[in-house]
Amino acid sequence: MRFVIFGLTVSSSWGNGHATLWRGLWRALSARGHQIVFFERDVPYYAEHRDVQQLPGGELVLYRDWDDIVPRAARELQDADAAIVTSYCPDGAAAAQLLTQAAHSAVTVFYDMDTPATLENLHAGRPVFYIGPRGLRDFELVLSYTGGRSLDELRTLLGAPRVATLYGHVDPQVHRPVPAMEAYRCALSYLGTYAADRQEALEALFIEPARQLVDQEFVIGGAQYPHEFPWARNIRFVRHLPPAEHPAFFSSSRLTLSVTRRAMARNGYCPSGRLFEAAACGTPVISDDWPGLGEFFEPDGEIIVARTADDVIGAMQMSDSQLHRIAADARERVLAEHTSGHRAIELERMLDEVRPAQLQATDP
Repeated sequence: MRFVIFGLTVSSSWGNGHATLWRGLWRALSARGHQIVFFERDVPYYAEHRDVQQLPGGELVLYRDWDDIVPRAARELQDADAAIVTSYCPDGAAAAQLLTQAAHSAVTVFYDMDTPATLENLHAGRPVFYIGPRGLRDFELVLSYTGGRSLDELRTLLGAPRVATLYGHVDPQVHRPVPAMEAYRCALSYLGTYAADRQEALEALFIEPARQLVDQEFVIGGAQYPHEFPWARNIRFVRHLPPAEHPAFFSSSRLTLSVTRRAMARNGYCPSGRLFEAAACGTPVISDDWPGLGEFFEPDGEIIVARTADDVIGAMQMSDSQLHRIAADARERVLAEHTSGHRAIELERMLDEVRPAQLQATDP
């Protein structure tokens, strides 16, 4: 198949989770013989932190102005088998309109990689700039990063005609156990961009254990942390960790913490890519609790669920053998169900299911 994609970014992992997910899916689709053209607006904050220029089996097209790229995009769409617009694409609404005009034989897809944020803004009456006035009615398939009740709301609030989930995933060629690095070695780590709506949980599950366990080392990696963040003396900070260093970061952690953003936790069925990355690296994971977590990992068997600081401290007091068993079981689960290769196959299947209906609709 030939994929034409209009997305946020694949070239820079700075302050977003889209790039890592697309890189893994891109490689998996390419390995299965597909071709990809990815259109990304060239903005300064990603250009300054660009860590990928090109990927195999396709082309990354960087552009400054939408009007300038429309002729090229229209030509690419004429030969496309699947045309995808993603959430937070800066020109998402315009790209959706172009699909209705130029994607004659392609299955048109909207991939909401931020479904909880999309729905939260809709409920609050705030505009969703990457969705046009017709909502999602003109797409033949709407994919959601989140399952559960979110799928119904995409139908009722945005008119999505056909909805399915395409969850997060991990590229095991990139995220795998590697030797520890002293700069990242710690008893507990946390990797994630700063988010105000995650702060309460982060203080309970990370900051408070650090305050109590003053003889233990804690490490935070991520971007956009404010100066007033409540640092402790035994917390080290690594500003923006590129994906290439994620395996070393996780492999240097005795335990790592995953904290879900408020909207994601409230909707449930929205596993962070960090969960899969850490598990693929063989690192035992502590996670906050949210509906649907057990669909991806067995609580207290493949993942440790924490609701309080005491829960985290209890996990940190587990023996090495207990933690190794949990980590090994989680890694086995990820490799069996949650790789980019698995998601590529799921995407192929969903597109193939749409095609018969598409062909029937165009028959005279």
